[in-house]
Amino acid sequence: MKELNFISWNVNGIRAVDKKEALKWVDKTPIDFLALQEIKAQKEQIPPSIFDKKFCELHVNSSSKKGQSGVALFSDIPSLHVDTAKEVDILDEGRINEFHFENIVFFNVYFPNGQRNEERLEYKMAFYDRFLSHCEALRKEGKSIVICGDVNTAHKEIDIARPKANENTSGFLKMERDWLDKFLSYGYIDTFREVHGDEKDRYSWWSYRAGARGNNVGWRIDYFYVSADLKDKVVGAKIHDEIFGSDHCPISLTLEL
Repeated sequence: MKELNFISWNVNGIRAVDKKEALKWVDKTPIDFLALQEIKAQKEQIPPSIFDKKFCELHVNSSSKKGQSGVALFSDIPSLHVDTAKEVDILDEGRINEFHFENIVFFNVYFPNGQRNEERLEYKMAFYDRFLSHCEALRKEGKSIVICGDVNTAHKEIDIARPKANENTSGFLKMERDWLDKFLSYGYIDTFREVHGDEKDRYSWWSYRAGARGNNVGWRIDYFYVSADLKDKVVGAKIHDEIFGSDHCPISLTLEL
């Protein structure tokens, strides 16, 4: 048996994080997969100074609109196949790394935000459905699934500091939360809740406004999910709110395979 350590972080600009030296902790942390969202950069723009650790593979999926979105996946595990799931990310916004190893498909995803307007909310919901269909097709092929990233929705009232004040805000709308209920009904596990139960006041994103992080007025919108067949392989799931550098904090998952 081997423990695999996964880290997920929406860095809100990888070059901005580099200027803060906010990824240096990677050098002293055991990591097999480092999945970053909202890198806002092309592959050649990722600073070589972000950390000293050398991963055996780096896969970058950048948005067709420069300076927006984008995901990067650093891996110490060799890939069997890598994809960008264009059939899900139909606007080519650089939202998905799809990484195959052993009999597992690992997704690093920056899901759309629906707060801009009604059109973007509709796109977000359609993206959710396309992604679920894509995962289910892989499961039918016998694949196990691991998903991480910024889902841009707080699932339950326990996952947001001020639920009543945000019930009409995208990210906590009933339709978005209902979709997460549907997603879990397909046999996916929210690993943080699996490990920590109904632990309160645990968030992964805080507004930059009004001292939200200092007062822990946050949202839990970053997740690690696994397909049900991996449930018993989960040995750790954490929110690393001690790490700064973005409006999100990193989250982690440890699987014993």
